[in-house]
Amino acid sequence: MEYSKFENKYILRLDKGEEIISSLKDFCINNSIRLGNISGLGSTNSIKIGLFDTTKKEYFSKEFTGDFEILNLTGNISTMDGEIYLHVHVTISDSELHSYGGHLNSAIVSGTAEIIIETIEGSIERTYNPNIGLNLFDFKK
Repeated sequence: MEYSKFENKYILRLDKGEEIISSLKDFCINNSIRLGNISGLGSTNSIKIGLFDTTKKEYFSKEFTGDFEILNLTGNISTMDGEIYLHVHVTISDSELHSYGGHLNSAIVSGTAEIIIETIEGSIERTYNPNIGLNLFDFKK
């Protein structure tokens, strides 16, 4: 990974073989980023994305292998129990231009990934909400 910083924005380039979520989490930890948003695009040949089933209150994931364009990667950075928490969604497209999307669990970069992180001063903690089954922003903390 290489990057440059411009005011409150980081421009990152992830290289072939890097895993996106773990790389972004490590980057946030190493640069003390506790709140912000993420956007990006690129390519992957191994990706796992999911969908949250609101009735069962659990994620169902699907793995894709082969050549895929990352059409859109978007998400946010917060904390939960004081640790960095990334919530990222992705849309990908295959060689037939069929698109798939969902919650990004993991993705290995096959060519490059170009990511922008915009930092926000402060922090917002997440708390698990048992009624919904998700970790939600908690504005009371």
